[in-house]
Amino acid sequence: MNVSKAELKISAVGPDQYPEENWPELAFAGRSNVGKSSFINTITHRKKLAYTSQQPGKTKTLNFFNINDLCYFVDIPGYGYAKVSKKERAAWGRMIEEYITSREQLKGVVLLIDARHDPSEDDLKMYDWLKHFEIPIMLVLTKIDKINKTKRTKHIKNIIEIIDIDEDDVYVPFSSETGDGKDDAWKQIRKLLNV
Repeated sequence: MNVSKAELKISAVGPDQYPEENWPELAFAGRSNVGKSSFINTITHRKKLAYTSQQPGKTKTLNFFNINDLCYFVDIPGYGYAKVSKKERAAWGRMIEEYITSREQLKGVVLLIDARHDPSEDDLKMYDWLKHFEIPIMLVLTKIDKINKTKRTKHIKNIIEIIDIDEDDVYVPFSSETGDGKDDAWKQIRKLLNV
């Protein structure tokens, strides 16, 4: 997809701040430091659309990115690493749950998992939680370039087995360094958004 427009529309913490357009939305979730911002930047051909940081846990709001005046990409706070208080984590949890469970425009969630490691307990919880609410999921296995090519297939198979991926869900091995998986990712994103 040719992305001619990609810009931050609003950073929201509740429904009263969500964009008013009735465009389809796709949320992006994953552990802090999994490469969520890099993924968004790579597929939109932007270097600094989503903020990448050496310090995990920087995203504290729901960031709505306008893509081509057609849809919104929604970057949600990462989980599992951020050095924040339990109170703040609980507030993030409520904010994310409210968005995921009540937003009619939400067409699916891109769940990013680091392909170098087994899925964490938080990854598995997030996957199961999304399945509970019957949200379509696209798994993106990031940092695939860091795995030796001869071992990639085994790594990917192992991750898919641990997650016990539903047959309706798709997965895309991806590298923001090399661009591997970018076309496949767009193909699946367009299917989810129906654009």
